[in-house]
Amino acid sequence: MRITSIESFLLEAPIHIPFGWSQGWTEKRACGLVKITTDDGLVGWGEGLSSPTAALLHDGFAPLLLGADPMQRNGLWERMYHSLYNAGLAGGYGGSAISAVDIALWDIAGKAAGLPVSALLGGKVRDKIAVYATGLYYTEGEFPDRLLDEARMYVELGFQGMKTKVGGLSVREDVERVAAIREVIGPDIFLMVDANQAYNATTAIRIGREMDNLEVFWFEEPVGAKDVEGYLQVKNALPMAIAGGENLRTRFEAKDFIGRRAVDIVQPDVVIVGGVTELHRVAQMANSFGILCNPHVWGSPVMIAASLHVASTIPPCPPARNPLPYQQEPVMEFDRTPSPIREGIATPFDQVDGFLAVPTGPGLGVEIDEAAVARLSVARQKSAL
Repeated sequence: MRITSIESFLLEAPIHIPFGWSQGWTEKRACGLVKITTDDGLVGWGEGLSSPTAALLHDGFAPLLLGADPMQRNGLWERMYHSLYNAGLAGGYGGSAISAVDIALWDIAGKAAGLPVSALLGGKVRDKIAVYATGLYYTEGEFPDRLLDEARMYVELGFQGMKTKVGGLSVREDVERVAAIREVIGPDIFLMVDANQAYNATTAIRIGREMDNLEVFWFEEPVGAKDVEGYLQVKNALPMAIAGGENLRTRFEAKDFIGRRAVDIVQPDVVIVGGVTELHRVAQMANSFGILCNPHVWGSPVMIAASLHVASTIPPCPPARNPLPYQQEPVMEFDRTPSPIREGIATPFDQVDGFLAVPTGPGLGVEIDEAAVARLSVARQKSAL
């Protein structure tokens, strides 16, 4: 079997209600997909592209990949990584390009074997993954009614946890928002906050202390994504769990956060960290240090499926007679913000009682609607033998 073509698709879709977080505001959703085709007619889909990443895919990686055996995933991962290593490019867009290709190669391998990706990783520890609702972003005129109605909706839908944003307003205003959410969802729902790197350590500690009595389960990305010392400073000062890692590229960037215990929960992102291959490596490394691994997910059904397959293989941390989500079992992000891409290019994933089932079909187990991909594409490129 040989790789005969590599196609990239940059997708965009407007949304009716723009929303924001500490670092930005958006009126659209976007993602990038890669489609790899073999001479046997097998097709694999991956995710992780942007405009500069797509350029790297075709100009840098295509010559390494076209004609290669797609089943040799480890070797191809190393080829791509080595091509970026000397210039130190694997920590940026290069990491996303590796991720997109790697996910597609796992999809092909599973289809060739007639097995789901989870089986190729050694098999599942669990058949379903607990998920929490990610939403509760900033929107115009949203507080209190729209924000609190959204929080109530997640409880009614059966989610056992949800995550909101901080860092886009003053400390006082953000604490008021979090307090209002806690009041309407009650004491039994897990509530997390995400600053998206909004603070220096001093301010992160200040707002963390003010949220202490609101039973915030974890405080995500309180400081800069690569600031290990800042994470340690915040972690040593606050009682709630400190989470981060969605922006870390490869196991080499994750190792200090895990090895120095700068986080209580590590959140690698499959389209950033280096694909299924590297997400699995980081998850296993975290488990060996007794650190929970809760994958960050904010993309299309391709990304959701890839994350579910890896999450299904993560051992409990630590072993327990009755391992529970949020305590020993991994939980996964389930984005609920508007996304025509997430809902439109494949059968949407749907949670039941706060869980997503792990796909059982070959490869990723996701059937991509190529007509929908074409409609949503704003840029498309192909490299072929």
